[in-house]
Amino acid sequence: MSDFLDIAVGTLTMRPYVWAFFAAYLVAAVLHLGWRKTIWFTVVGYLIAFASEYSSINSGFPYGWYYYIDATKGKELWIAGVPFFDSLSYVFLAYCSYATALLVLAPVKKVRGDLISLETGAIRRSFSALLLGSLFQVFLDIVTDPVALQGNRWFLGQIYGYREVGAHFGVPLSNYLGWWLVSAVMIAALQVIDRVIGKREARREKRPAGIKAAPYRSLYAPFLYLCVIAFNLSVTFYIGEHLMALTGIFIFTLPVVMTLVLLVNKINRYRREDLAAHLAEFPWSPASSETGKVRL
Repeated sequence: MSDFLDIAVGTLTMRPYVWAFFAAYLVAAVLHLGWRKTIWFTVVGYLIAFASEYSSINSGFPYGWYYYIDATKGKELWIAGVPFFDSLSYVFLAYCSYATALLVLAPVKKVRGDLISLETGAIRRSFSALLLGSLFQVFLDIVTDPVALQGNRWFLGQIYGYREVGAHFGVPLSNYLGWWLVSAVMIAALQVIDRVIGKREARREKRPAGIKAAPYRSLYAPFLYLCVIAFNLSVTFYIGEHLMALTGIFIFTLPVVMTLVLLVNKINRYRREDLAAHLAEFPWSPASSETGKVRL
């Protein structure tokens, strides 16, 4: 019993930054999707991520051959050779990448200082959201994986390695291709969950449990996305890998600036049909509180 408690405590205390990101994910996802969809995606997303990691350390697919170093076994939770926190991190990375893609794709309405993303089921479950969201997640890994590989130089610890030194700061290109595939599968799973549970919730004709009209709710997940980037770049500078950090900054400067410019320029530039379609699916949306001016 004492060993179980030690592992449980260690799982929580050894990776506080992971749990902070996970808590932020829960807030953003529940307010956006509701409790049912969030819980379902957390479980299904974790299982997809775990299966991909278990497969790769045993067969080399989809990330290429890598291995985990069991230095923390007995101190935190491991499942079949994979640290629990590692597969769990895929869940919040996938969601914040997907939600950032939705912010790029959906029209935006300004309501009394708030910004409402005029999402519809068609936008949420579109191929565009799948493609853009999965690419956003791969871009995160381009920053996180190289610094995680240097875990012996910061508080992560050396937890894994690749059998062969890769071309990108030690990370093989197969890793990023694998991330793109797994990210796409996870987001596709989220889209299926959104469709199936969304149909059941629509029959009840009331707001799903957990969804709230919090101020600037549509920006929570993109902000989490930026926090993950900032955290990893900060660690990269901290360990003295300036070229690695500058490469990450150069990679993200264009997509971040483009997203911000697009967001600013499309505020209130939506069609009446966009607003009507949004309210038809989400009648509880704050966008219904005022008609606003529509620029055609």
